[in-house]
Amino acid sequence: MATQLALALTDAGLHIRQVFSRTADHARQLAEKIGAAYIANIDEIDENADVYIMSVKDDAISEIAAKVCAKSADAVFVHTAGSISMDVFNGKAQHYGVLYPMQTFSKSRKVNFKEIPCFLEASDEETLGIIRSIAERVSDNVVLADSAKRKKIHLAAVLACNFTNHCYRLAEKVLDEEGIDFKLFLPLIDETARKVAQLSPKQAQTGPMVRYDTGVMQMQIDLLSDERTKQIYRLMADSIHEDATSADDTCPRQKV
Repeated sequence: MATQLALALTDAGLHIRQVFSRTADHARQLAEKIGAAYIANIDEIDENADVYIMSVKDDAISEIAAKVCAKSADAVFVHTAGSISMDVFNGKAQHYGVLYPMQTFSKSRKVNFKEIPCFLEASDEETLGIIRSIAERVSDNVVLADSAKRKKIHLAAVLACNFTNHCYRLAEKVLDEEGIDFKLFLPLIDETARKVAQLSPKQAQTGPMVRYDTGVMQMQIDLLSDERTKQIYRLMADSIHEDATSADDTCPRQKV
């Protein structure tokens, strides 16, 4: 996220003075892309910036904030995590908030930040105005969300993205056993994603789990060699069928 956000901010005309990373090479690579200075020693952080953005691992935010917030009493301090409360800055800074871009990020794959929803929260109205002005420079979809709501948003994002991508990986493993190229499945994946732009996920669901075709399902479980994947299949099968029949659960269900 740090790389993609920095690129988006730079493209939007904002000046990034400095990039910090504990790994000097990582800091240098990003700094060179955006024309900034770079450091690997947190004690060398520039004390004259207006805004400090912490895009680091969730469990490092509190430690980094304690050191960075001490650099300036007047600056605005922001983290970009979906699941970490804004309260992580309490007692460390006067002006602080969150700018959470909800997207899956890879360092080498540039994204269109304008399409990404950015969820904001701030310690006060003035700070919110500053964070909003930054967010609106890079995104056309800026939404206010407090820490409790943002945690649920992040949870939903994990289910929709990370869990789904892991299912792609499980499918890839099955295909690899037969020497079948996973790219043949891209049209299926694309259509599945396009459907939920027009239908709710519940309406878009198809397959043997919806009708609970136990014969097909048991056959597929038997084809799986990994017990963990079999467990995932069973849990997903039950969950899909229960959701599909939740409005009118008149269809008897057997365990697979």
